[in-house]
Amino acid sequence: MKKVNIYTDGACRGNPGKGGYGTVLEYMGKEKELSAGYRLTTNNRMELMAAIEGLSALKEPCEVVLYSDSKYLVDAVNLGWAVNWRKNGWRKGDKHFALNPDLWEKLLLLLEKHKVTLVWVKGHAGHAYNERCDVLATTAADGDGLLVDSVFEALNGGDIS
Repeated sequence: MKKVNIYTDGACRGNPGKGGYGTVLEYMGKEKELSAGYRLTTNNRMELMAAIEGLSALKEPCEVVLYSDSKYLVDAVNLGWAVNWRKNGWRKGDKHFALNPDLWEKLLLLLEKHKVTLVWVKGHAGHAYNERCDVLATTAADGDGLLVDSVFEALNGGDIS
């Protein structure tokens, strides 16, 4: 299996608000950057999108180390929460519905395809790739031609005020 590093970050201007994700894939010294902005979303959705888009860019099953500054993402995977949410009909241990099941489902399917180790990094602490992903995410959130996070907008009445 090819060994790939994926670095991710999500950003939001307001929460909810305009958001974006940034992802850098690194393989054998080569890098590929991915980013997109959305007109109405949340920071956690963008953190998940960054991981999803990075893993989706891989053309074959790979051994991946995925770096994120999102405890939401890293802990939900590493501690088995997301798998349990899916097993329990997207309900958490407290019986409340888990947020973002549409994105968690996509991510879990990708995690089954690849051998992924998630590593938490402290955000805004000088980690070069994390800083680069933050720039990609915030630039995307501030850009023109923002995409529609249709699931989030549908659940929130399409209100973009």
